Amino acid sequence: MAQIDRDYLFTTLADLIRINSINPTLASGGPGEREISGYVAAALGALGLDVRRFEPEPGRISVAGTLAGSGGGRSLMFNAHYDTVGVEGMDEPFSAAVRDGKMFGRGSYDMKGSLAAQMAAVKALVDSGQRLRGDVVIAAVADEEYGSIGTADLITHLKTSAAIVTEPTAAQICLAHKGYLWIEVETKGRAAHGSRFEQGIDANMRMGRFLAQLDHLERDLRARKPHPLVGPPSLHAAMIRGGDGLSTYAASCKLQIERRTIPGESEAQVMSEVQAILDRLSAEDPTFAASARSFFVRDPFEVARDASIVLALDRACKNVLEREPNYMGDTPWMDAALLSAAGIETVVFGPAGGGAHAAVEWVEMESVAQVAAVLAEAAAGYCG
Repeated sequence: MAQIDRDYLFTTLADLIRINSINPTLASGGPGEREISGYVAAALGALGLDVRRFEPEPGRISVAGTLAGSGGGRSLMFNAHYDTVGVEGMDEPFSAAVRDGKMFGRGSYDMKGSLAAQMAAVKALVDSGQRLRGDVVIAAVADEEYGSIGTADLITHLKTSAAIVTEPTAAQICLAHKGYLWIEVETKGRAAHGSRFEQGIDANMRMGRFLAQLDHLERDLRARKPHPLVGPPSLHAAMIRGGDGLSTYAASCKLQIERRTIPGESEAQVMSEVQAILDRLSAEDPTFAASARSFFVRDPFEVARDASIVLALDRACKNVLEREPNYMGDTPWMDAALLSAAGIETVVFGPAGGGAHAAVEWVEMESVAQVAAVLAEAAAGYCG
């Protein structure tokens, strides 16, 4: 079993936390991934990996480092994002302070601890002197916190047999997660002076009718048979905007909805349910005019319990943790869905911690070390 260099692991983790890599799409003035990509590229190069950089948009840089195999084996990607959300309200966003076995700072848990574990795992493989038959790739990707342009771009350049996305799972094996759609519904009215009721058609009132029906749909979704790992689907009415003035009938009202999907659901199915409400309301009132469109879609993810990468990770957990691994599903979306859709057999496994997107964020250091050891063992078993 490859030995983890704990000094390297925790020094690397602290260095990563101290680099500001706030996603500029989420926070004004966020620097993005340029600085942290330079650090990671240099560190992977120092380990002897073949390093490539990808820049799908200016300053939004992903890094991939490949530990080349001898040939004939299956290839494996470790995937982690290194962009973070903003730091508003945080007292020590970039401190990497250590207290009670935890390291603190923005991104420590989500998910620089995971990236440090990947790097330490590959270092352990290098230090062991054992050359695997298949390639092992570290992917440090941009923009997962918003649009996932990093992984979406990466899979056009690089494909492996399997991937382990190291999102934090408290050292549990995650087999599924939810997806989501962003949907915009617009009701149409007719602008008129507030005193001219016979001329005006109120788009806001018509949106109210739709919202009442949407509430019924929302309750129906949560009452449906849940997915065994991620639970039932759901939706919420996130933002609404309509009207131009107090004395004017609203000509338009727009509602943006987030619909969380479970494995087995499709964009077409989701949109048909929304459209059915609009069709019903239109049939009841010929002045009801509305449209619906999806403007951003991320599919749910699920991998079979007996998939080869899952079995390899299961064996590695048993060897390193000396216990049967726990299995789980998760509700947030992850880049695992993009990798899986690209034909890369994918599973999710990462460290424990807390405070993702919160004012106090930390990762449990011993858990990071355990994850690094499991990743190294999984790579040895899978890539042979």
